[in-house]
Amino acid sequence: MGDDWDDIADWWIDAVRHDPTQSDDLLALLSEHLEGTAGRTIDLGCGEGQALPLLGEDAIGVDLSEPLLRRAATLRPVVKARLPDLSWARPDSFDRAVAVGVLDVIEDHGAFFENVARVVRRGGRLIAVTNHPVVSAPGSEPLVDPLGEVLWRWGRYLEAGSWRQPVGRRSVRLQHRPLGALLTAAADAGWRLEQMTERGPTADALAAFPGYRGQEHVPTLLGVRWRRG
Repeated sequence: MGDDWDDIADWWIDAVRHDPTQSDDLLALLSEHLEGTAGRTIDLGCGEGQALPLLGEDAIGVDLSEPLLRRAATLRPVVKARLPDLSWARPDSFDRAVAVGVLDVIEDHGAFFENVARVVRRGGRLIAVTNHPVVSAPGSEPLVDPLGEVLWRWGRYLEAGSWRQPVGRRSVRLQHRPLGALLTAAADAGWRLEQMTERGPTADALAAFPGYRGQEHVPTLLGVRWRRG
């Protein structure tokens, strides 16, 4: 997982506070995919802990950033570790794993799915909410035609790779993979797809960022729930 988050922790906390696309929209999609699941939970890349209150008392957070973990530790127990390494956790020790905003900062997504499968019991769930690969591809962006219709440039969608995203005065490295590559890697690691949701900007996002208007038909968020087979 990226090593820049200590430097941008304050920026991230402020961004989450004021940006529904980084907070409310993600948590609403997570809540939908949590329905019908329960038990001991590991929050992978928990950050400052915004998802932890949704996961019950029997949850722990994992992250690399000490400034973010200090905040998360006020909510639940936390572990400092660099994802996708989960060698510190015993096999089959969790009923479910949650990853919010993590898949597009993990360099080795194959190792991520495999390592999570080791620590989640058979029949347990992995729930991921992330930026949709359609909008994470280098060169992906909206276009407006002469009649005012908002279209979408796919950019280098079919090409896996990484690029640096400016955030505040720093940057983080984002990872892009086509949706098919993510789903195939999960299947190879023994995860069976149960539910997948693609969603565009919500009403709250449009109110906060009017420039998103016209993009309601563009999938900007992805929520996926798998069962360990």
